[in-house]
This record gives sequence, C-alpha cells and structure tokens, in this order.
Amino acid sequence: MGGAAAVLVVLWLAVAAAGAGAGERPSEVSIGALYTYDSVIGRAAGLAIELAVGDVNADRTVLAGTTLSLISQDTNCSGFLGTIEALQLMEKNVVAVIGPQSSGIGHVISHVVNELHVPLLSFAATDPTLSASEYPYFLRSTMSDYFQMHAVASIVDYYQWKEVTAIFVDDDYGRGAVAALSDALALSRARISYKAAIPPNSNAATINDVLFRANMMESRVFVVHVNPDAGMRIFSIANKLRMMDSGYVWIVTDWLAAVLDSSMSGDLKTMSYMQGLIVLRQHFPDSETKREFISKWNNVARNRSIASGLNSYGFYAYDSVWIVARAIDQLLDNGEEINFSADPRLHDSMNSTLRLSALKLFDSGEQLLQQLLLTNFTGLTGQLQFDSDRNLVRPAYDILNIGGSVPHLIGYWSNYSGLSVAAPEILYEKQPNTSTSAQRLKNVVWPGHSASKPKGWVFPNNGQPLRVGVPNKPSFKELVSRDTGPDNVTGYCIEIFNAAIKLLPYPVPCQFIVIGDGLKNPNYDDIINMVAANSLDAAVGDFAIVRNRTKIAEFSQPYIESGLVIVVPVKEASSSAWAFLKPFTLEMWCVTGVLFIFVGIVVWILEHRTNEEFRGSPRRQMITIFWFSFSTMFFAHRQNTVSALGRFVLIIWLFVVLIINSSYTASLTSILTVQQLATGITGLDSLLSSALPIGYQAGKFTRNYLIEELNVPESHLVPLNTIDEYADALNRGPKDGGVAAIVDEMPYIEIFLSYHCNFRIVGQEFTKEGWGFAFQRDSPLAADMSTAILQLSESGQLQRIHDEWFSRSSCSSDDSEMGATRLGLGSFWGLFLMCALICVFALVMFFARVCWQYSKYSGSEEPDEPKDDSAGTAEIAAEAVAEMQRRRPKRLGSFKELMQFVDKKEEEVRKSMKRRPSEKDNQGVGSSDAQSVA
Repeated sequence: MGGAAAVLVVLWLAVAAAGAGAGERPSEVSIGALYTYDSVIGRAAGLAIELAVGDVNADRTVLAGTTLSLISQDTNCSGFLGTIEALQLMEKNVVAVIGPQSSGIGHVISHVVNELHVPLLSFAATDPTLSASEYPYFLRSTMSDYFQMHAVASIVDYYQWKEVTAIFVDDDYGRGAVAALSDALALSRARISYKAAIPPNSNAATINDVLFRANMMESRVFVVHVNPDAGMRIFSIANKLRMMDSGYVWIVTDWLAAVLDSSMSGDLKTMSYMQGLIVLRQHFPDSETKREFISKWNNVARNRSIASGLNSYGFYAYDSVWIVARAIDQLLDNGEEINFSADPRLHDSMNSTLRLSALKLFDSGEQLLQQLLLTNFTGLTGQLQFDSDRNLVRPAYDILNIGGSVPHLIGYWSNYSGLSVAAPEILYEKQPNTSTSAQRLKNVVWPGHSASKPKGWVFPNNGQPLRVGVPNKPSFKELVSRDTGPDNVTGYCIEIFNAAIKLLPYPVPCQFIVIGDGLKNPNYDDIINMVAANSLDAAVGDFAIVRNRTKIAEFSQPYIESGLVIVVPVKEASSSAWAFLKPFTLEMWCVTGVLFIFVGIVVWILEHRTNEEFRGSPRRQMITIFWFSFSTMFFAHRQNTVSALGRFVLIIWLFVVLIINSSYTASLTSILTVQQLATGITGLDSLLSSALPIGYQAGKFTRNYLIEELNVPESHLVPLNTIDEYADALNRGPKDGGVAAIVDEMPYIEIFLSYHCNFRIVGQEFTKEGWGFAFQRDSPLAADMSTAILQLSESGQLQRIHDEWFSRSSCSSDDSEMGATRLGLGSFWGLFLMCALICVFALVMFFARVCWQYSKYSGSEEPDEPKDDSAGTAEIAAEAVAEMQRRRPKRLGSFKELMQFVDKKEEEVRKSMKRRPSEKDNQGVGSSDAQSVA
C-alpha cells in the first residue's frame, strides 16, 4: 500500500507539472460566423454551423474542458453591411471566423483578418482570385470555382463545342469564375465568344435585355454562373424568349443544385422550363455519418419550421466548424494561450466614434493558421486536407441532367480522372486516366426533349448579314468580277460560295463588300487581316491557303487545287546549215562513232577465219571493216555473217542502231519544227540561277514566297496586275525592261494562256496549295462550309461550275512541245554499255576457242627416232619425220606463230587437226613393219 501510494503521488505530480507547463485551457473559446441568414445558402449553413458547434461541445475527445462559443453576424447580402458586421465581430475577440458566403465580402474581410491575424475559413466563397498569396489568412473549406470551370470545360470538350456564351453576375464571384472558365476552355481550343454580364440585384427587364443580346450571338451553349437567390429568374425569362427550345445547351454551375436541393418537394413550380439543363453539384462520398447528419438537420429544421432544405454548402459549413475546433484543440495541446493585444497601427482619431482600438490582434493567430493547414481527417464532405495552394484535395462534381421532375445523375468529374460514369472515390483506387477515350457520360435529354446532341451554334440572329470581303481586280474577271451594283459580284469563286451557302442547314444572309479600286490588285494579306480584326466576317475569292494566313484566320476546305508554275515566252526555231548535228551532243557523236568502229572490228575478228568476205589483202580488210561498220547504220551491209558469235553480236548491234536512228529522227524533227524557249529557262532551278527579272501578280502571296522561301532578291521581282501586262512583260524580255518569266498560280496561268498562245509553262508545279474561303478564327461556319464544298464535289457540281467558267480553250502547255533538248550520252549509256559488254563477251568466247584449238594443234609429241635395224626401214621413217616437221611449227610458245595460227582458215585448221592423228598412227605401223622385217 505504501509503495502504491508513492507511485500515485509521483504520477499526480507529473500530471500537475505537465499541466503547469502546458498552461491552463480556457473555459471558452469564441469563433465567429458570417453569412446571410435569409438566403438559400445561409438557411442551410446557419443550422449546420449550430449543429456542428453542439456536436463539438458534446464530443469529449475535442476541446476537452473548453466550450466552443459561436457568435454569428448577418451580412444581409450586402458588401458594405457585411464589412461592418465583420468589424463588429472582430471586436468580440473571436479566434477564427466561419464564412463569409459571398466572394465579394470575402475580398474585403480578408484584409481585416490579415491585419488582426484571425483565420478566415469560408464555406461558400468560391472566387478563384481569393488566393493565398494575397490573403494568407483566408482558407477555403469548399471547392474553388477554378475546378468547377475545368469541369464545365471538360463537358464542352466532350461534346466538341468550340464556343460558349457566359452568363454571369457582374461581381467578384462572377468575374473570377468566368476568367477561370476562359483559361480552362483555351486548353481544348475552345473559347467564350460572348460574355453576358448581369448586374447584381438586376430586375427582370435587365435580365431580359441581357439574354436577348446573348441570343443574337451565334453560340447556343450557355454557361450560367449567378447567385442562387436571383438566378431562377433567368430560366423563366429565357423560356419566354424561346431559348429553352431544341438546339440550345444550358450548363449551370452548382448554385442551381443548391437551389434544387433546398427546395422542398412540390415547392418548385418552374421545373417545366428547365428541362434539358446540365447542372453541376459538389460531390460528396456516401457515408453513415453523412446520412445521420442529414436526418438530424431535417428534424431540427422541421421543428423550427425552416422552409428550406439542406444543400451542399451546409455540409461544408458543418465541416468548417470541425476543422476550426480540431485546430484550436491542437493549438491548446501545444501550450499556446488564447490572448489578444492591441494593434499599434489601429487607433481612433480625435472625435472618431469608430472605436478602431477595440479591434484586437490575435497573438496566436499564426500558430492557429498553421494548425488549420495541417488538417487531415474525414468529414461529411470526404477527405479534409489542404494542398500546397490551400485548396481542398480531391475536388469532384456530380453532373446532373434535368429531365422530368427530378435531376438525373449522368456522370462525375474530378481533377483526378476527368469525366466518368464511375464515382471518383472508386477511381481514386486506380491509376489516373484522363485520355479522351476514358471520358464518358450517360445519355442526356436536351432542351426541347431532344435526344440528339445540339450543334451548339447557329448563324447569329442579330439582324446583320455576313460581311464578305471580295477583291476587286483589274483582270482575271473569270474568277471574281464586280457588276453594276456595289454589292453585286460574279465569278467562279462567287458562284461556288453561293452554291455552298445554299447547302447549309440554316439561312446565311450575305453582304459582299468589294475591296480595291479595280485599277490595281488589292493586297490579299490585308484582306485576311481585316477578317482577323473583325472588320470582315469572311473573305471570298481567289485566296490561297498558305501558312501565315492560317495563323490568323480559319479556312474552309479548298475548292480548287493550285500551285505555283513558271511561264516563259517561246519562239519559232531558226533553220541552220548544221541543224542536222543538233540532235546529239558532241560526246554522243564521238561515242557513237567509236562504237561503230569497235563493233566492225569485233565482227571482222569473229568472221575472219570462216568468212571469205572478211579475208584478203590488208587494204581490202580495212575497207571491209569501215564499210561494214557504217553501212549497218542504214541496214545496208552486204557482207553475210556465218559464225554464231558474229550473228549474235550483229543482232544486238542492229537493235542499238535502230534506237539511235529513231531517237535522232525524232529529235531532228522536233528541232526543225517545234517552238523554242526564248530565254533558255526550263524550270525552277534554271530560273533561280539565271538572276533574270521575274514577274508576279501584285497583291498575291507569290512575292513573299519568292523572297522568303526561294531567296530571290526583291530587286529581281516585277509586280504585274493584268493579263495584258503579263504578255507585254514577257514579249519585251529582260533586255527591254520586261521579265524572263512569270511565276503565278496555275488557275491564273490557265486563263492567261487561253488568251496568249506564244507562251508556255516550263517545269512542274513547285508548291501545292488550294483556294478556300476565309473566316474568323475558330468560326464554326468554316467547318460547315467545308462540308458543303465536299458535298458539291461529290455531286459533280463543283466540276460543272469549273467547266462553265474555264470553258475557253487554252493553249497546249505540254512540256514535250518545248524546245527540244539535245540528246546526250546520259540517255544511251546503258544501251551502249550493254552492247560493249556483249562484244567483249563474244571476243572472249572466240579467243578461248582459238586457244583451245591452238593447244590441241601444237601439243602433240615429236616422233621417236627410228632404229638402224635395216636401211629400208630407216629411210621410210626419216621421210615420215620430215613430213611431220614440215607441217607443224617448230616452237609452240611464239606469239607470231599464234597469230599465224589465228590467221589460218577455220577449214584448214580442222583438216590439219584431223590429219595429224592418222599420220601418227601410220608412223607407228611403219615402225612395227620395219622391226618385223629386221
């Protein structure tokens, strides 16, 4: 017992020492609450805050021994009154403030709490511009509109809309959210095409005027971000303006979900004109704690006769109290005390009744703020934890579709995985997947009870026709021309535009605005810049789709292919006494002559041993070689070939001669009959290397292309306007102040050559582009016009329009009719090489056979000397040996003897080779007889 008592005493002393070190906990800690009592958000949040304070005080694990006291102030939906109420609240020494619900008041109050070091925890101020960098004591215990606007942008991108109209309340809450929406849309190359700002506290007439102007715009996708208490009037007015019919899209932020959740069953009489709306609502995971709170809130509200339901902001308000309570508890556990001191910078001036000195500085405000930032627990709204930007982690939204009497859930959005039909808490357990294929939503009932996705835009119904700029040029009237009236234009390009406009599923009134004085070409880049600057809605004419223009304007599908070509003057060929030599180059003539002689020598070698026509005296044989060689050119050779190799070589050679003759004849005919290029320019390379003046059409992109892409000096370029100027400049030529060639697009050159046939196109098109209609950037009309042009092409109408306007027969532009090019060795070297190889092969085969014959002819052994057995026999043997020595060479290795053997007739060689074995046999028999006689 004594020992146990001692232990108890020690423990009591330790606890007492710890308590003395940590300081005594205060019996009460006050927090403030700022919200509008009589509002959709305030009615839900006020009761939720009261219930949260009660639950905190009833929980022994939080603020044990300390009572959490609540001091509430009504901001009355007024920025000024809200500021006054906040100052009055600060006089009561609160350690933290829950609220406000207004972003506008949040901006003002944040300056006050920054000065007094009192953390401000807002459950409804969603303006993204309320940033921690500017307001360090401001914490948002709800989701920022930054995330909500990214959810809206994801929906817009999912349905592939590119333009939206933003309808918003013109205050900090609305402007901050719209700025975030613009940034979010830009990530998917969409944009806000019109901002319909509604002044705060506007009446029905003002809202009607704003919606009417918005309805005049082309976008039919409306994003509505207003205050819950006044926002419902928008839809009733839109319904009267027939803006709830088929073809419209309405995406509404979470304020409408708060209104719908707060409205008691049967109280909402306006559901009929909100059919088809897409509504966002903050997403909270389901839990038992959440269901218990809902039941508790409803019971208390019923007992107090609160004619409003619980909405999402009530959940955030409840969790906000618990965040503050846990942070205060941790602050007290760390030994901090709740003390307030005077702010030396706040003092009352003489005769002032503001009592600024009553505003006290919270000494432990910085420490409490740090504890708030370390919050990490699960509340009614899910995981309660702040990221580095002081936003709640895991922001997510439910996506609802109003169809019938109640909204239907069609999907979710979270910054973790984007759009999905699975709840975010399920996806948090998987790898994030924000790919396009993973984004999904359920089927939607659109306004007008339509099941098909609205197009999202129409031609603007603002009473103004489409302003279409048309170039007024002095020439090429087939393309674009101005008629009698200022707005009356015709031409190939205009007819295609009008035909495409008629295929659009909606009417598009057009006003043609003629640009240019008709005396010189207007600058086409300037016209495109007018479209980009909103001075024109579109540009129609011969506008090439080139890179620098697509950066500032949107072009339709090309309706005609085009490309730059070179046109040059041509002249009739002048006759010459030596014109017959022009078909071949000097190298070609030399190689051809050498090959003729070479083939003649080869055939002579192959035929000399077997053909009497290739034998005779040396002079006769030389004449035969040359005569045979050159007579084959005309197939007039009289010598017959008898050897197999000779005939084979001759057949190949006659084939080569046939090709040479045909090529020479065709080239000579072309030289003597067709037109010749006057400047020698045959294509782009020769044009650039010539450094001669080049003509181009003034106002077109050709000038910039030649300078920037081909590095042509500007001094070498000559601007031209009309067809007559084209012809005159080409006819005069570089020496007389004209040009050597003109570079222009193919359609212009086709028209030019239909009037002037003494010019030709040289080379190939060295660019590939097309002509299209230009519209303002991201204009949906460009896509619809592209579809219409494709429809014209598939039906054949596009080609029929082309044939009608380009029916005039043009001069031939076939490059084959240009000045004929002299034939060089490069065109025939393969043929000549083949012929030479065959000749060499025949010679190798011939000499191989000759060497074989020579070896067989001269390789026999010398006959044996006869024995002196008898005198008669010796004489016979001596005569045989003498005869054999007379018939064959004495030395086998002599080159001269080999040549003599080659020169022998084939028939003589064969006879000698047949006779030699028989003589040898006879010699052997004679020797045997002599021995027998002996």
